[in-house]
Amino acid sequence: MLPMRPLFIQFLFLFMPFCLLAQTQTIRGVVTDQESKMPIIGAAVVVIDSDPLIGTTTDIDGKFTLSKVKVGRVDLKVTYLGYAPRTLAGIELFSGKELVLNVEMQEMVMKQEEVVVKASRRKEEVLNTMTTVSARVFSTEEASRYAGTRNDVSRMATNFAGVRGANDATNDIVIRGNSPTGLLWRLEDIDIPNPNHFGNLGSTGGPVSMLNSNVLSNSDFLTGAFPSDYGNGISGVFDLRMRHGNNEKHEFLGQIGFNGLELGAEGPFSKKSGASYLINFRYSTLALFQLGGVDFGTGDATPQYSDLSFKVRIPTKKAGIFEMFGMGGISSIEFISSEQEAGGSNFYTQGNIDVYDRTKTGVFGFSHTYLFKNASYLKMTVAASTQINQDVVDSVDAVTRNPFDWYKQNFQDHRFQGSIYYKKKFNAKHNLKAGTRTTVFYSILQDSAFIPSWNDYETLTDFDGVTALIQPYAQWQWRWNDSWTMNTGLHGQVLTLNGSYAVEPRWGLQWKVNPRHRLSLAYGLHSQMVALDKYFLVMEDSLGNRETPNKNLDFVKSHHVVLGYDWSLPFDMRIKMEAYYQYIYDAGIDSDSSSFSTLNIGSFSQEGPDNIINGGTGTNYGLELTFEKFLSDGYYWLLTASFYDSKYTGSDGVERNTVFNGNYVVNVLGGYELQLNRKNPKLRDPKPSFNDKQLKRFEKKQQSRLATRHSLKFDVKFTLAGGSRYTPIDLEASAIAKKAVYVDESAYSKQFEPYYRLDLGLTYRMSRPKVTQEFSASCQNVTDKANPLYNQYDPDKNQLVNVNQLGIYPLLQYKILF
Repeated sequence: MLPMRPLFIQFLFLFMPFCLLAQTQTIRGVVTDQESKMPIIGAAVVVIDSDPLIGTTTDIDGKFTLSKVKVGRVDLKVTYLGYAPRTLAGIELFSGKELVLNVEMQEMVMKQEEVVVKASRRKEEVLNTMTTVSARVFSTEEASRYAGTRNDVSRMATNFAGVRGANDATNDIVIRGNSPTGLLWRLEDIDIPNPNHFGNLGSTGGPVSMLNSNVLSNSDFLTGAFPSDYGNGISGVFDLRMRHGNNEKHEFLGQIGFNGLELGAEGPFSKKSGASYLINFRYSTLALFQLGGVDFGTGDATPQYSDLSFKVRIPTKKAGIFEMFGMGGISSIEFISSEQEAGGSNFYTQGNIDVYDRTKTGVFGFSHTYLFKNASYLKMTVAASTQINQDVVDSVDAVTRNPFDWYKQNFQDHRFQGSIYYKKKFNAKHNLKAGTRTTVFYSILQDSAFIPSWNDYETLTDFDGVTALIQPYAQWQWRWNDSWTMNTGLHGQVLTLNGSYAVEPRWGLQWKVNPRHRLSLAYGLHSQMVALDKYFLVMEDSLGNRETPNKNLDFVKSHHVVLGYDWSLPFDMRIKMEAYYQYIYDAGIDSDSSSFSTLNIGSFSQEGPDNIINGGTGTNYGLELTFEKFLSDGYYWLLTASFYDSKYTGSDGVERNTVFNGNYVVNVLGGYELQLNRKNPKLRDPKPSFNDKQLKRFEKKQQSRLATRHSLKFDVKFTLAGGSRYTPIDLEASAIAKKAVYVDESAYSKQFEPYYRLDLGLTYRMSRPKVTQEFSASCQNVTDKANPLYNQYDPDKNQLVNVNQLGIYPLLQYKILF
């Protein structure tokens, strides 16, 4: 019988490639009505081009399971009688992680049998169904796929039309010429403070995002004329969703890169209950290197940060869905010039100063969603958030190197927020959403600076108290037929601090000329508070007399009109064009005649006046073009071009360029995925001397080799943009004052040279049964182009010196899913 074993084994390995050529994974999910969120029973879900066909139908809870689906890129088609078909294309399926989907379908108005609707994927069909224009749904995969994004959704958004980065070192974004401060961040239906490490109160960006792409789900990004459930923002909205943890299987993640060391876990509390958890923790890689004695080139200052994100979901049969979520981070950095060795330096500051920067940010929330039987649901969310900025700046004596407190800041923004809304689907034509959002601010805002002539500190900001922002809204959608849709609504806003209020109409109309062509028109009036600390700026004289002149500041307001055209092309391509006009009024300006306006506040802003009033204006108008090939057949491209003009008027009545008026930005990016597996891999024969145990081990290795998939991804991005604006200085006056004296009447009349940057990315992935490993290398600004960021005055040379943005910036990352 012994001679038969080698013969049998050879026969087995002869046919093994046909049995084990591909490793597989499971796709699960739920299919619901887009408006009512009710489960759809009996919807057909199939894997496109699968052979043999892999498909199933949803059960009584709208759930489906597709087993033994080949890992890699997958296309799904979901159909149900009376609903527009859905195609989910280019979904990435990993061997080390199940894919869990939430599929929403739109009921058709016309249900005649002769009506044929082709399934299609459309990036403009966002999760908020009452959005008309200037919106895009994005996946977290895009945040990691595009070159130069660093797994950051803000940096990812700079690839879209109408958006550009304000600073390579941070993720502030400029939308249609607006200040980065006009952006609204929303997470799980809660408006949140700046979700970035080292982010300042009133700003919207920072060097490193706390929003971990590993825990986010598909989300919406809006750039204007947004619907009435968004308020307190005039430029754009990030409406972010955290994904649900796997409710049937425990899964884990490990990742290390320049941004940090990450550990993640998710899974069920019990498979019967359907409850799940999701948690992810990250710690600064540079701080870990410092603990090991490794200097990574940041000089004597090393940024230290850590963050945690989590979500718990508990569905019930009768009481609805309960969710708990949170995100938080702490960050600190010290620039200690007084302890610097001779010739020492740090990457971040210059001059004889010590800086101690501490930032803490956190959000914790709880939500309950109750589905009624009449095609409606009620969702209530309560949350608490905090943002704490504590800074001390010491002036260092150039001779003795002794530090002396020069500036002290303690800004604490604690918020308690409640949101409740009711959404009703009357029929396929009419949908209503109404709700209110109330935010209570408990703020401690204190900072002061030493004045040598007083031999004492001047109070700059001083407030310890409570105020509230109340935002009721209502939105109605009327679909006349499957071609025409109108969205109309009203948003209100009241600030209890001073009684300021705004009533904001919103309106949008969309015409689907045919399945491939669509026209859209939308209008919105939007308003926003100025940065919270600006209300409590203190004017103080040497005798200690104080005045807070800004408490009665009104909202900054904006009219926004957008006209859009969308053309869906064959071969997964799309052309989109949008023209817009925005008129801003009641912007904050100097009470005296000057060029100052809050519309120019952003990264590295110049100091503003203590006494601010409303009355400034601004205009932004432009044309945007997007030409896109969605990821299919292993490759994609995206071309976006924006041509715009951004102007403002200060209290001196002169119209000028805003600091963000670069006039144009062009992005060209693309990528290709190469599958490295051979169709007929060579298999070794087992040695005749193998015993049964050795034979089983050999078979297992051969099976693993057959099932292992290898792929290589190449990504490239090129950006060309007009330079930022800056204000010239009076060299003679500056030489006398020994500090920069700017020519105010010529504010932002100068422009830096054009900005350009080339980014490259390379990713190698190895998928084994139940484990996926990923190695990636990327390089930002490959050509090491010296792009000016801002300029500063050098009193020794009596000239302005350009401070450049980041030069060549390589990044490495390793990720494992199991």
